[in-house]
Amino acid sequence: MSGGARSYAAVDLGASSGRVMVGRVGPDSLELTEAHRFPNRPVRLPEGLRWDVPALYAGVLDGLRAAGRVDSVGIDSWAVDYGLLDADGALLGNPVHYRDARTEGVAEKVWATVPAAELYAATGLQYAPFNTLYQLAAARPTAQFAQARRLLLIPDLLTYWLTGEQGTELTNASTTQLIDPRTRDWAYGVAERLDVDLGLFAPLRRPGDPAGVLRPEVLAETGLTGPVPVTAVASHDTASAVAAVPAVDGRFAYVCTGTWSLAGLELDAPVLTEESRAANFTNELGLDGTVRYLRNIMGLWLLQECVRAWGEPDLGPLLREAAAVPALRSVVDAGDEAFLAPGGMPERIAEACRAAGQPVPGTRAEVTRCILDSLALAHRRAVEDAQRLADHPVDVVYVVGGGTRNALLCQLTADACGLPVVAGATEAAALGNVLVQARAHGLAGDLAGKRRLLTRTQPLTRYTPRGGTARWREAAARLATR
Repeated sequence: MSGGARSYAAVDLGASSGRVMVGRVGPDSLELTEAHRFPNRPVRLPEGLRWDVPALYAGVLDGLRAAGRVDSVGIDSWAVDYGLLDADGALLGNPVHYRDARTEGVAEKVWATVPAAELYAATGLQYAPFNTLYQLAAARPTAQFAQARRLLLIPDLLTYWLTGEQGTELTNASTTQLIDPRTRDWAYGVAERLDVDLGLFAPLRRPGDPAGVLRPEVLAETGLTGPVPVTAVASHDTASAVAAVPAVDGRFAYVCTGTWSLAGLELDAPVLTEESRAANFTNELGLDGTVRYLRNIMGLWLLQECVRAWGEPDLGPLLREAAAVPALRSVVDAGDEAFLAPGGMPERIAEACRAAGQPVPGTRAEVTRCILDSLALAHRRAVEDAQRLADHPVDVVYVVGGGTRNALLCQLTADACGLPVVAGATEAAALGNVLVQARAHGLAGDLAGKRRLLTRTQPLTRYTPRGGTARWREAAARLATR
């Protein structure tokens, strides 16, 4: 291959929108432009909350048409959810949304066979009610599941529709609670004890593996000229985002911000201790043999749901008003499952403050400040706990993803952690997606080399901590005494 720049289409699907980005990569250049953005609107059907995955696929095709000539395509998305295919390879209904209520009380039934401590020691995955393992347990009695002959995680499903080829990409598979993070292979013992048929899953793929070429019908639909290869990337969007953290050495923590906040460390090996399980840290797989040791935090979902309830007011003025509200007047636990479901978020936040004996936020600005203070506090706790549990000190926190646009949240995170925050790579998942494709096709180097390229080519903003951390310790103590 020549040393010139090449173009790669990164399909990046988030919980509220999808986008097709085009990355142009050269030996010392990296440019990212948006070809197409489209909404991701789940639908509530009589049987429950579902993803409108055919609409997402239509958005992908529209995006590839807008992208024009590219040298490869890669897909990343949110984790844990999947589509079921019948014996003919046809989709059996729209995939269930992870916020659907079907997994309520399911974890306890699974733990009756494999206790939670044993499950963590084998898979390293934090408890979340929507983990794929619990979704499978909930689906087992259904007629749809009885017909299923293949299970494809969301990025793998869309890749299958583009190419006709099936695979299970490893970083996303590591969120199913069926992967052993030490062997980077299936947790066969767990699957056997829980009667999970691993034959439902297509063979494992690693980031950078070939995933087929666009089908003739897709080429006709998009106007592209084949062959156009599809490359397996780090298809869990957080894995792609962490790959795009512009770190200069290993002494860093990260916060991937968006609908969720994923806060933690990049390690060489998992942490599978009972203390780690009790702290609800997860060990998900990353690029080049790394482990993403992190905690899931509810994230900007809290604010997104409030903004939706308020009729979508302009966020800029709201954040400016929130910045003027006294700090840490009221805080909530941003990891509380009480905030998981959609609807009524301002009232639920007010009730949580009332129940904790704190002032109840009365204005939109006060609710917004409560949310952002609470998120910064949750980031602080995750970064501190991760360093202690992994015995891995850090000097800086990198914030990537959509939350980098929220300067108030970035500054509050620096204040809470007592560490400098470097914010950059707003479209971090798309950048990581592009860089894995580029390496697979002869451009970009190892993980360190890709990060050096990011630091040279992407705008970064540095936030210095203000005012000491004593008031944040006091706020954390308030939550701990609940």
